[in-house]
Amino acid sequence: MPSVSATVTTSDGSCPVTLHTPDGTGPWSAVIMYPDAGGVRPTFQDMADTLAGFGYAVLLPDVFYRHGDWKPFDMATAFTDDEERARLMSMVGSITPDMVAGDAGAFIEFLSRRPEVRGGGIGVCGYCMGGRMSLIGAGRQPDSIAAAGSIHGGGLATDDPGSPHLLADRIKATVYVGAAENDHSFTREQAETLDKALTSAGVRHTIEFYAAAHGFAVPDNPTYDPRAAERHWLALQDLFSSSLSG
Repeated sequence: MPSVSATVTTSDGSCPVTLHTPDGTGPWSAVIMYPDAGGVRPTFQDMADTLAGFGYAVLLPDVFYRHGDWKPFDMATAFTDDEERARLMSMVGSITPDMVAGDAGAFIEFLSRRPEVRGGGIGVCGYCMGGRMSLIGAGRQPDSIAAAGSIHGGGLATDDPGSPHLLADRIKATVYVGAAENDHSFTREQAETLDKALTSAGVRHTIEFYAAAHGFAVPDNPTYDPRAAERHWLALQDLFSSSLSG
């Protein structure tokens, strides 16, 4: 799939992004794809290409841009090497909900100026920490985000005052949550909390559990599950085709 590199100016600096599109001239509906805790890397470039192949202009941002030219993670060892795990978790923890919301606004503004992008609502999807970012974005940018997908996302309904479920009454998007079984970062109890919040707010949503481990959709994760990954692509196609224009 064709892609272009660019930078998006945010309140905190310049965020490198790539914009992936189908073959042809477009325009297409836009989707922001948030990476997992390992950040942008070749696997996510490939995943953005896959989603673009379904007919979308896909923006893939370096959500760790505030850390400058950071060293990429090897996902085979990122959670087993103590130093790398500490570095990864520190970078993940440095991104606040306000940062996510501000960045989302900058990404939306960038997309609105791109000739490849048609008008109308934008989709977001994310993996692991990116799933949380997707729901935060939907709650903090409700007039722009029409569909939000969280894939094996964590921290979606917790006691944290920044928990996305607390934004349910602001969300206008259709929400899809594809969760991993036996995932301490998003338990059955947390799913029930999220479901109640979204239902009470009148948000159209689906929450379902996959018979797979956390990280199942990302090919360079040790827990990658091809069958579950294929299922999540079908779910995202359904979400975006039913919620975005074109």
